[in-house]
Amino acid sequence: MSAVRPPHDLPSDSKPPQGLVHALLLDGAGTCRPYDWSLVGAWTPDEGSLWLHFDFEDESAQNWLRDKSGLNDIAFSSLTNAETRPRALNRGDNLLLTLRGINMNPGQEPDDMVSLRMWTNGKKLISTRRRNLISTKDVLDELDAGNGPRNTVELLVVWTERITGRMTDTIEGFEDNVLLIEERLLSGETTGIRTELATLRKQIISVRRYLAPQREAMNRLVAENLSWLDDLNRLRLREINDRLIRHIEDMDEVRDRAVLAQEELASRIAEQMNARSYLFTVAAVIFLPLGFLTGLMGINVGGMPGINNDYAFWIVVLLSALVGIGLTLIFKMRRWL
Repeated sequence: MSAVRPPHDLPSDSKPPQGLVHALLLDGAGTCRPYDWSLVGAWTPDEGSLWLHFDFEDESAQNWLRDKSGLNDIAFSSLTNAETRPRALNRGDNLLLTLRGINMNPGQEPDDMVSLRMWTNGKKLISTRRRNLISTKDVLDELDAGNGPRNTVELLVVWTERITGRMTDTIEGFEDNVLLIEERLLSGETTGIRTELATLRKQIISVRRYLAPQREAMNRLVAENLSWLDDLNRLRLREINDRLIRHIEDMDEVRDRAVLAQEELASRIAEQMNARSYLFTVAAVIFLPLGFLTGLMGINVGGMPGINNDYAFWIVVLLSALVGIGLTLIFKMRRWL
């Protein structure tokens, strides 16, 4: 069953929905031009590849996608569903693709990944988003420079490539962070490292949560029998998927190194606690006989020696010092200190 109803006789309002981000027509030469919204309903593939991009949270955009885009209910739901995970689904020659990209918006955390939803039949591409994706700007910049995608298939491939490429800096940042933590641990520093490790592991888990199913979606996309996906672009998608797999492997390595660093941190903290406890124990052992001696000399009973001797106190002090020094030397000889 086709994912599209015949677009004939579908009215198109002259005023675009507020949720329309852009309507562009790819000219086949690496550039594009804005497409008149009033002509969207009458668009034909002979004019060029049409790219419609929407903010799906806008009600007017949802109304157009549901009532006037020609998409069926499955495609509409996929393009407007707030909660989604990466996947690829085809019906005939129509493709639904959902991807996630690193959140590189100012003030945002990279692990709060941005979702992107696409539908295409190889001639027209309809995409939706809720938050800005820097990779989209990369594609638009290439089109402005005249070296962008020439058609819908290349748009799909280039966009996917930019999404995957934008992950490189973030994952390298994870690697740099864990390397810095390892160096600090080797230097004996432990302050603040536990919090940094917990944050790093949380980010890695959050990013990998979406990259694993995205790898499966890419695998399925490469294997799909789509007449408009030629061998060259299929090979490019395979290369993009290989890079995505390397990113996942790099994150697995960083995650394992973070676990080892956390174990090393716990070991060093335990060693520090044991060393402090050991010093307290040694001090207690040294002062235990001294406490016994001073306690014995301090009892108030008759017959205590030195009561009438003016030097008795200093003799006791000297004796206590000799006992302390002697015990310390014994510990040193036995390498207990």
